[in-house]
Amino acid sequence: MTDAPSLGCRNVYKSFRSQRVLDDLSLTVHPGRVYALLGRNGAGKSTAIKIMLGLLTADSGETFLLGRPLQRSSLAEVGASIEGPALYGHLSARDNLRVHARLMGIDETRMSEVLELVGLRDVGSKRARTFSTGMRARLALSIALLSDPAVLVLDEPQNGLDPEGIIELRHLIRALAAAGRTILISSHQLGEVTQLADDIGILTSGRLVYEGPLADFAQGDLEQAYLAATQGAV
Repeated sequence: MTDAPSLGCRNVYKSFRSQRVLDDLSLTVHPGRVYALLGRNGAGKSTAIKIMLGLLTADSGETFLLGRPLQRSSLAEVGASIEGPALYGHLSARDNLRVHARLMGIDETRMSEVLELVGLRDVGSKRARTFSTGMRARLALSIALLSDPAVLVLDEPQNGLDPEGIIELRHLIRALAAAGRTILISSHQLGEVTQLADDIGILTSGRLVYEGPLADFAQGDLEQAYLAATQGAV
């Protein structure tokens, strides 16, 4: 990899009261590649993502975005969907996008583009509260893509999608990475990770036990390699 990492952290520690959640965590996500952050429930994935996006403050350590220490102004280059979609149920899909477009100063013509990208073009006038789980996930993704971000962070983006939707999402994420974007996802779906990710990081009890190319770690069987790496961990 010749490109400098554009998202990540170095030597990050984080505790909640007496419970250490991240323990000397350093990870790097490179442009043009899909990085999957893996780990069991409670391993620290969500906390790590929130710290890298400035939503939580680390006890110590550094975070960086687009080659620089994390700054609020840099977050304009990030699209994110974490901990499920935060939608206005009484508004249509298009009006949900309109709220965000106006807050970010984005031309509203972009709304049709992202609805097309995520497969919601024909239901843009329907209220979000009528959507299935998979449709809500698509709408959340459209909001993350609204600013045409250089960095995309998605927490369990396949949740609620049917097999066709998972395949469509995979092709979209791969295309976005091929266009040079930096993409970080967290996922429990190891089978899908094998078809989606270039690089992986595996968290156990707040520590990164592996980071690097998926092919170097899994050698054809991600499930077995993952279980071996996380054996006995949180």
